[in-house]
Amino acid sequence: IDRKEPQKRTITALGLGKIRKSVIHNDTPQIRGMIRSVSHLVAVEEID
Repeated sequence: IDRKEPQKRTITALGLGKIRKSVIHNDTPQIRGMIRSVSHLVAVEEID
């Protein structure tokens, strides 16, 4: 990923890294903050 180091670490911490990879996380304030910091790089969808 050609991004700043903090963004790379956040993407890795979220379990992402490859194009089109999907992961499921619980909705916590920590996860929301991580998503917010890389929102321009990821797509987020809420599931039931």
